[in-house]
Amino acid sequence: MLIPQSKTELQELLDSRYKRYANKLFLTDDPIQIPHRFSKTEDIEVAGLITATIAWGNRKSILNSMARLLSAMGNSPYEFIVNYKPADKKHLKGFVHRTFNEDDCAAFIHVLKSIYREQGGLRSVFVGAYNRNQSIADSINAYRDCFVNADIPSRTLKHTPNIIAGSAAKKLNMYLRWMVRPNTEGIDFGLWTEIPTSALLIPLDVHSGRVARALGLLQRPQNDFKAVEELTVELRQFDTNDPIKYDFALFGMGVNGEF
Repeated sequence: MLIPQSKTELQELLDSRYKRYANKLFLTDDPIQIPHRFSKTEDIEVAGLITATIAWGNRKSILNSMARLLSAMGNSPYEFIVNYKPADKKHLKGFVHRTFNEDDCAAFIHVLKSIYREQGGLRSVFVGAYNRNQSIADSINAYRDCFVNADIPSRTLKHTPNIIAGSAAKKLNMYLRWMVRPNTEGIDFGLWTEIPTSALLIPLDVHSGRVARALGLLQRPQNDFKAVEELTVELRQFDTNDPIKYDFALFGMGVNGEF
């Protein structure tokens, strides 16, 4: 593919690829199809959060792992979590996805139970933190703090992003895209309307990073949080109100071998 030589050409490319890739066919093998199995808001939030947490590696493997876990939860993830008792850990026995095992899963359930029973839910944690300074970084940090302050194994913390240490927080930025962006394309959910789409950050991964650098949108060589901020600022030039819609374009071009 020829590299666009002007901002106008780059805008045309990004818009055309957004339109090509942001449609319901996207759901065919993407992890976001998991929360789409539910209609209850809390089920969508919980299933989405856990799916995003284990969303690395082969996408088919992610979907299979979540299907097993949801079955263990009786396909009612919110009810399973808020009513969870230590004896219920037997339902998680043998669960593992990459380095996320049954102990990590139990620890996540412990924290999520506290979030819903004592802190008003995931929406309250993310939106409340955002409202303090209109900062998605604050939302990500507030979520991690729920785990830092909980009585859980230290190994489980590696499954929550530490942006202060440079993490790109790809999975949580993807999750926030799911929860915040409207259901315009039939993909995202638009549940957390208190956070504007203009505030979202790009879920930077190897595919979107490679394409962004090829297009001159990203100069930083590492896929870290500074790169996330740099790329998001660039994308806001093309759509101030909804820059993260171009996640579909960058990821689509990358995973489909256009660059």
